[in-house]
Amino acid sequence: MIEDPTGLARTALLEVTPEDTVGAVVGTVDEGNGVVSVLFANTMPGYPGWRWTVSLAQVDGEDPTVLEVELMPGDGSLLAPDWVPWSERLAEYRATQEGDADAEAGDGEDLGSDEDDSDDDPDEDDDEDESDEDDDDDADEDDEDLLDDDEDDSDEDDDLGDDAFDGVDVEEAIAVVEGDEDDGDDSDEDDSDGDDSDEDDSDEDDEPDEDDDADDDDSDADDSDDDAGRTSAGHGEAADEAE
Repeated sequence: MIEDPTGLARTALLEVTPEDTVGAVVGTVDEGNGVVSVLFANTMPGYPGWRWTVSLAQVDGEDPTVLEVELMPGDGSLLAPDWVPWSERLAEYRATQEGDADAEAGDGEDLGSDEDDSDDDPDEDDDEDESDEDDDDDADEDDEDLLDDDEDDSDEDDDLGDDAFDGVDVEEAIAVVEGDEDDGDDSDEDDSDGDDSDEDDSDEDDEPDEDDDADDDDSDADDSDDDAGRTSAGHGEAADEAE
């Protein structure tokens, strides 16, 4: 029997992992044949429920030895999926591909059978063609009706255009227009007479100016005659005094 298997197991465990990753002792398991496994809690994140396991063995007359140190999953631990060899994985992949190919081939056969069914029913196709022709004829008739309605509307518009002059005396309207033109001519003649009267007034205003100028000239001549008479009289008096 191994004396103090826990201390020996912890010492062996700290040689492969940091001390802060090793928790308390969980238990020991007697494996038989002198082999004992010591279990420690695991404190590393990402490994919930896993345990450190150290297996020890002792032969009669010999010191105990460490068989193995490993991290083992516990009950309810998160485990990786079982390893599947590549040969088996490839076999499954190929089987899946073959199944998809068979399914596509089956779909192609179904499509071919549908086309054959459509070819076997020419009467149905003829019926569809006839129904399409009937629809086209109905559409043509509708178009003709619409065109007739448009022509009727245009005729009504033309009639309204002719009725716009109903009740109007054309000759009377022409006479009114001509009367307006005569009034315009009379007003133009009155304007010309006014211009002539203005010219006559200006001529009359100019004539008195000429008469005034003539009177001024006559008065100047009389003044000069008076001056000449006075001068001759003076000369006569001077001659008498000299004698």
